Amino acid sequence: MKFYPITMAGMLVLLLSSSSYANESTQISLNLESTSILTLKSVLTRVEEGHPLLKGSQTEKMVASGKILKALGEFEPTIVNDWEMERLAKQNSSQSVGFNDTYVEMKHKSGIRGFAGFRAGIGDVRVADLGIADSNQPLLGIAIPLLRGLNTNPAHAELKKTNLADKQAKLEIQQTRQELYFGAATQYWDWVAAWKFMEIQKKAVAVAEEKLAQLTKQGSEGSIPLFDVDEGRQEVQLRRDGLIKAMRKVDEERLRLALFLWEDERLNSPNDYKAPMFPPSQKIDALHALEEGKKRAVDARPELQMVNLEAELNQIDLNLAENNLLPDLTLEAEPTRKPGEFVLGLGYRFGVRLSFPFYQEKARGELLQATGKAQRFEFLQRYQLKKITLDVENAHSAVTRAEERIKVSEQSLLLAEKLEQGERTRFELGATTLLTVNMRERNVLKAKKEWINAMADYQKAQALYQWSTGAWVDGPVPAHIPDEKLEGR
Repeated sequence: MKFYPITMAGMLVLLLSSSSYANESTQISLNLESTSILTLKSVLTRVEEGHPLLKGSQTEKMVASGKILKALGEFEPTIVNDWEMERLAKQNSSQSVGFNDTYVEMKHKSGIRGFAGFRAGIGDVRVADLGIADSNQPLLGIAIPLLRGLNTNPAHAELKKTNLADKQAKLEIQQTRQELYFGAATQYWDWVAAWKFMEIQKKAVAVAEEKLAQLTKQGSEGSIPLFDVDEGRQEVQLRRDGLIKAMRKVDEERLRLALFLWEDERLNSPNDYKAPMFPPSQKIDALHALEEGKKRAVDARPELQMVNLEAELNQIDLNLAENNLLPDLTLEAEPTRKPGEFVLGLGYRFGVRLSFPFYQEKARGELLQATGKAQRFEFLQRYQLKKITLDVENAHSAVTRAEERIKVSEQSLLLAEKLEQGERTRFELGATTLLTVNMRERNVLKAKKEWINAMADYQKAQALYQWSTGAWVDGPVPAHIPDEKLEGR
């Protein structure tokens, strides 16, 4: 086998292909000049302060306040001025009599209704009860439900529901925040991974271009075969192709991340920012106790609390439906409301009113619906409780496996770099080819990509754990956001 001599310059060029990738020149234009680093904490802060979906969910508090006011309106005192006149015709005579009532109507949550005011008689009238100045009298009236409607009635039930509206609005805000934070964190680390891989791909292109320049010079001098020069050209093109793909991946992840970067009603692109170094992994035993995480998730996750709230709302309907099965028995005491009776001297009337449908179909139908919903909510509660605990277990497993994967990928990268160094030494001794050296370099690049993906997946697993345990329900500062410390690579 014949070996061509390798000059010292050529050997120095080959050393540039080491894992340090010191030279960063390239012919492909990249905007990597910015020194501003976009952190996860700043991304989540922008989500909290400006994301339209989170702001939209916060309007539920306003809706809840409106519902409460509307329900309270059913029990609002109402002032009434009622003027009535009747013409009473008799044989050879007629008489116009009436009254003007001014009173305040009131309705209590218990279902008791009443009013109080003053009546001024008009014309020749006779006041039978509580007369004042012959033709006037005070007005007092009350209606008391004795069975149906006592303490449990549609107006009071609606008020009970609206009192839970504020809690419902809070849960919807929490759920929206949880989903947005998790989506933002996941997308952020996808963007970081794409950016880091683009950086190492850019350095790989620069190394290949420098190597090609030296190979071209040596080929023109006849110190190496032109075959090696063509091999160098092909390697440059392969790495440029990989860089273009990496740049496209960065663009894709950047545009997706931009959907979470809202400021002053507009989107901010992360194009002017650089990605940080990966923070070091942390031992899962120190951060994530599985059983403790499950308990925290059950207490904090809005999904289960929303089902519990829906069951509570349905219980109000169930109580109302059961109450509607009772007969309508009402005790009434009020002044006569007909001018003609008033003129005849009839002052106050007292009575007991009893009514109920024969088949109670409406009440039984309402009761059947509410009972069915109550049973359905019981099943949903069981499902959500189990799902939440499984979410925590899944996230705990994801963090554990991601931590293990980081260790494996680090070892794989170290071995790939060791093999690359050995292959260069063999090449210097003439015991291997340039193609084999290039393949070793590609393996190092691939191992670095796997390490980057492992680090990103670990951070995404951490975000999954935050979401599964409900750590982000109250914001705005999420728990356990990793500090932007440098991780050795």
